[in-house]
Amino acid sequence: MNAGINKALIIGGGFAGMTAAARLARQGVEVDLLEIDPGWRSYGAGISLHGSTLRVLKDLGVLHRYMEEGFASDGVQIRGPDDRVLVTLPTPRVAGPDVPGGGGIMRPALAGILQEEVVAAGVNVRLGKTFSTIEDREDGVWVDIGGDLKRYDLAVGADGLYSSVRANLFPVAPKPRFIGQSVWRAVLPRLAEITTVTMWLGPNLKVGLNGVSADKAYLFLTEDKKVNDFVAPETFVETLRALMRQFPSPIIQTIAEQLSEENHVIYRPLEQMLMPRPWRRGRVALIGDAVHATTPHLAAGACIGIEDAMVLAEEVGRATTVDAALAAFEARRWERCRMVVENSARLADIEIHGGSRDEHAAIMGQSMKTLAEVI
Repeated sequence: MNAGINKALIIGGGFAGMTAAARLARQGVEVDLLEIDPGWRSYGAGISLHGSTLRVLKDLGVLHRYMEEGFASDGVQIRGPDDRVLVTLPTPRVAGPDVPGGGGIMRPALAGILQEEVVAAGVNVRLGKTFSTIEDREDGVWVDIGGDLKRYDLAVGADGLYSSVRANLFPVAPKPRFIGQSVWRAVLPRLAEITTVTMWLGPNLKVGLNGVSADKAYLFLTEDKKVNDFVAPETFVETLRALMRQFPSPIIQTIAEQLSEENHVIYRPLEQMLMPRPWRRGRVALIGDAVHATTPHLAAGACIGIEDAMVLAEEVGRATTVDAALAAFEARRWERCRMVVENSARLADIEIHGGSRDEHAAIMGQSMKTLAEVI
């Protein structure tokens, strides 16, 4: 049915935007994708993925590429600061009995896989472009792109935490909020003894490791920060090393000693934002971080954004009107995305204020169980 949508505009070429563009194009929609970065680059280190994300990649037809370039494993192991295993959380194999329940991959590698799919699907990719005005009218969405006014049946804002589409449509929407934590990331050689996602919980710090390829791993460390102040890049390695030395774990101590500039250390303050419904205005819809930016405590930010894109395409394909498609999309996504944002915030609060580790593990376990359910 395709809801009368023959031509669509996706604003933002990140994971959610690329997935939406490719999926809609595969359904026969003529799709333009605007990406403001002329290099269409993906920044950052590794990214952890749930089985639910692998399920979407399978549906998109690119799971085999992920398995070639990334890393897949079962379970999440939570340890104390001294390597003592506190609990092992199961990760159901929701993408199929032969596909592990989770894993990790380098962000640029996942971006490359999705970029290939976007191009193969026939999407018209316009790099170094954005919009100046976007107006929903009775006959469609009219968008000014560099002085060129174009009409679309549907426009999708997938332009991230500081979304220009959101600011245009909902000027009084909630602003991103610093949560009192920051995250450090680095890329390391993969350790043979770390076979799945592993986290060490210490007082006011949490460090974790996850494989991102056959020979590389992704390290992440969350640090409590009362103030979102500037951290000089030239201090990154020594600061991260000092934080890691607070863990008596021999594994973490060894990594700290070997840490160097070659490990591509990255620092980022953590912000979140959950926009109340509606996530749409007329023929314009918002997806991904533009409406539900979360912290990485459940490693589900990219997951729910990619899921958004798939669900939106599904509802476009089955509805008879644009309004019905967008209403059904919101109804399917709201509770799941709210759960991720709010549970991630609660995990951060427990870590910041030294709360119950049992509650921390219980929230993680219940959240992962929910994410494994049918979308």
